[in-house]
Amino acid sequence: MARAPRTGPRACRTPRIAAALLAAAGVLAGCDALPGTDLVGPTATPAPSAPRPAPGADPPASEEVDQALSRLSEAEVAPEGSGAGYERDEFGSSWIDTDDNGCPTRHDILARDLRKARVADDCTVTRGVLEDPYTGERIEFTAEDPMEVQIDHLVPLALAWRTGAGEWDRDVRVEFANDPDNLIAADGPANQSKGDSGPGEWRPYPPFRCDYAVAYVDVVDEYGLRLPSADRAALEEMLADC
Repeated sequence: MARAPRTGPRACRTPRIAAALLAAAGVLAGCDALPGTDLVGPTATPAPSAPRPAPGADPPASEEVDQALSRLSEAEVAPEGSGAGYERDEFGSSWIDTDDNGCPTRHDILARDLRKARVADDCTVTRGVLEDPYTGERIEFTAEDPMEVQIDHLVPLALAWRTGAGEWDRDVRVEFANDPDNLIAADGPANQSKGDSGPGEWRPYPPFRCDYAVAYVDVVDEYGLRLPSADRAALEEMLADC
């Protein structure tokens, strides 16, 4: 199902990803820093530090869960395709600057999700603290070990290809791969373990499952992706436990 790309600056629209992911501040063009950010850069001003809720500590409101359940009921359920023809490059080069704020997507998301993020003049996030949503562990991120924290696609690219993205225009796939609503900073090994699995095969640690399910359904609905029956059942189960 092809869809028209969104218009307007992606980074500054109302975030659709769950609130537990958004308590950390971002260095995003035209957007105000949120409480809890500690930024270093040519125009950045340190903000008062405020504790970031642990993942799942501030779950989605009941109306968000109800909306997710409604969207889930309307999603097309169909088996995954074969994946023939999938290549990462079909979704564009990794971490390009799609919102024209001068920063690659990876560092936009690191700056958004890390607490006390330090950001260099070239947008590189050099250190910060991640309250990992997938494992619940606290990770001290540094530029010396950048892959300890990775940027994960909630709906994996290969899975998206098998459930509809292979039919999209390339521009839509590039948008999808860099959409902040489908991106989250996460523990590197946990991200590698998740791979291209959907919720029918993989789930984060329990306190984050409600946030994960709401965000996952939002992305599926936004892009008109199909859902394998096992993924739909798993999402229903997680939403029922919210």
